[in-house]
Amino acid sequence: MSDYFKDKVALVTGSASPRGLGRAVINRIAKEGCSIVILDLNEEAVKKAVEEVKNTYNVKALGIACNVSKEDDCIQAITKIKSEFGKLDFLVNNAGVLRDNLLMRMSEADWDLVMDVNLKGVFLMTKASSKLILKSPSGRVVNISSVSGLVGQAAQANYSSSKAGVIALTKVSAREFSGRGVTVNAVCPGFIQTDMTDALPEDIRKKLSEMIPLKKLATPDDIAGTVKFYLSEDGAYITGTVLRVDGGAAIGM
Repeated sequence: MSDYFKDKVALVTGSASPRGLGRAVINRIAKEGCSIVILDLNEEAVKKAVEEVKNTYNVKALGIACNVSKEDDCIQAITKIKSEFGKLDFLVNNAGVLRDNLLMRMSEADWDLVMDVNLKGVFLMTKASSKLILKSPSGRVVNISSVSGLVGQAAQANYSSSKAGVIALTKVSAREFSGRGVTVNAVCPGFIQTDMTDALPEDIRKKLSEMIPLKKLATPDDIAGTVKFYLSEDGAYITGTVLRVDGGAAIGM
């Protein structure tokens, strides 16, 4: 096993849920010895996640309750990271929300919430962490977008627009950060097995699976492997890219 991750510090937003993509990313890199910052909205969930990660992987872990759509929260989070670790190597912008509805029925509040968390949150956290990230010899930013940001989905005017914005922001950030050797890339998952999809009726889950050429939903770990690749030594010369990890769902779209 390479020692590459052992002296690194990674911040993953939206990472307290034990079955979520953020936690799957943390598990992948904590297993390699990476120090972890778990950031999420719910303070109790964050505390529990930190203890689980520490006990499982015996790594340094810091938990921060933070609303990524609030600039002061983001700045305070980075201040805590600097105080605790003195640096930050990796940022994974994973925090996101859904408020689906047909465009003609979508409320302004639901539009604003999704855009604030999914797009503005990526902007604010990237901005707040940039001074630390740009000082790292192995600086990496990975933004979690979505296939919905590439092809658009009915009843997701807010979500699709926010994730398309994340793709554009990824490319801008990649250009601006490249002079310091920092890479910025986006991952676009398709449908993922989560608590949310498990709550769907069986016939709906079956239809979702049938829409995918590989005939199955992704696990969070399927996506986490791609994120880990972008953070790794093997991803050092890749920046500004947008990679679908969707089982072929967007082929031909």
